[in-house]
Amino acid sequence: MSGADGFDAVVVGAGPNGLMAALTFAEAGRRVLVVEAADRVGGALRTEELTLPGFRHDVGATVLPLAVASPAFRGMQLPLDEALWAHPPVPAAHPLDGAAVLVHRDVAETAAGLAGDGTAWRALVGGNAAAGERLVDALLSPLSPGHALRAAPALARFGASGILPATTLARAAFRTEAARAVLAGMAGHSVLSLDQPATAGYATFMAGLAHLVGWPLVVGGSENLAIALVERLTALGAEIRVGVRVRDLSELPAARSLLLDLTPRQVLAVAGHRLPERYRRRLARYRYGPGVFKVDWALDAPVPWRDCRVTGAGTVHLGGTIGEIAAAERQVARGGHPERPYVICVQPTAADPTRAPAGKHTLWAYCHVPNGSTVNVAAAIEQQLERYAPGFRDRVLARHVFSPAELEAFDANLVGGDVGGGAADLRQFIARPVLSLRPWATPVPGLYIGSAGTPPGGGVHGMGGWHAARLALHRA
Repeated sequence: MSGADGFDAVVVGAGPNGLMAALTFAEAGRRVLVVEAADRVGGALRTEELTLPGFRHDVGATVLPLAVASPAFRGMQLPLDEALWAHPPVPAAHPLDGAAVLVHRDVAETAAGLAGDGTAWRALVGGNAAAGERLVDALLSPLSPGHALRAAPALARFGASGILPATTLARAAFRTEAARAVLAGMAGHSVLSLDQPATAGYATFMAGLAHLVGWPLVVGGSENLAIALVERLTALGAEIRVGVRVRDLSELPAARSLLLDLTPRQVLAVAGHRLPERYRRRLARYRYGPGVFKVDWALDAPVPWRDCRVTGAGTVHLGGTIGEIAAAERQVARGGHPERPYVICVQPTAADPTRAPAGKHTLWAYCHVPNGSTVNVAAAIEQQLERYAPGFRDRVLARHVFSPAELEAFDANLVGGDVGGGAADLRQFIARPVLSLRPWATPVPGLYIGSAGTPPGGGVHGMGGWHAARLALHRA
């Protein structure tokens, strides 16, 4: 039954999860309204000229393997084709004080570069890639018995090693420091101390995606993916209103389903008075993870990597050995700021030269910092770049800095600079935002949460919104 305004569903928030939820409703023939506080849709899928005219920088995510692999995106009739995606020559690289280690699309080529550990890489990471979409679907639908049954052998193999801390698995599975360092770099995407359980799972899953679908970028900027979602939505008759900040649910039109692409803190702000007290207390206990400190650069030439092969890598993990990376992430988890942080660095123009004027380049990097940190760590990030690319600073034309507070001001879901929508440890992998067989549903009939604060968590995959909308459609 539609509300008085004729909407079957209202979605608050137009990030990837909100747009995917709206598409799920619209594809099912429902009339949908999307409201967004910002002046443009996309959430952190935004592309801006942050430094100089003609240099296009992604505010949030750039490398989007989960969007390609996600069952939510795969099932939508989007105006997307291969021309929208740009693949760098090398998905990821990990510089060391000697030669860098490269993670190629091809498992065999990657294994060949890991002398002494190639066979172990094939078994550990190549096995995940070989399991293909069945494993991806099961991991992105952690509460679906059907997906679990279809992927049972692969899940059993993945879980046996994935439940371990990354430091434990790396030292048990690999003999060389090079292979251990690569796994540590992959595990760093968890934004957890590498001594915590399940960080090995993050590492082998991310590495497996590099072989399965690559680590591609959207041509022209990540915002173009949000634009493609909006084009499909409007073609289906959905209405989108931007510049509308919701402070209370009473401001919204009545509808049978109301879905919030908000993390628990924002849910409490707009709907707390409608929620039962016990559920409010559970949401209030939701934990946010470390923040990030991000720097974007406009460059007059490619980064002068000591190992020139790194120039072709879309993503570069900077931090050195497994011991160095683990120590840095452990210090962040304890509230500190490492002198030598683990840095995730992305070279968009390695895959997409349209991001900068001819002959010029864009680059961004971030490191993890305690949630809400006010410390400027730009110099530490640049020092890590200089460590593996001497002379880097000489190629900088301009730079732009995002502190955790500035990221949260840009998108309220990035609480304290937490780009994952909440701590991603084992406890909050499924108990997200609360422990429930249907965590996307609130105790209020018709009110759902479909953000990174619900399973399967952070990442541009749209699955939080997809699961929430499918549940709402089922119940309606």
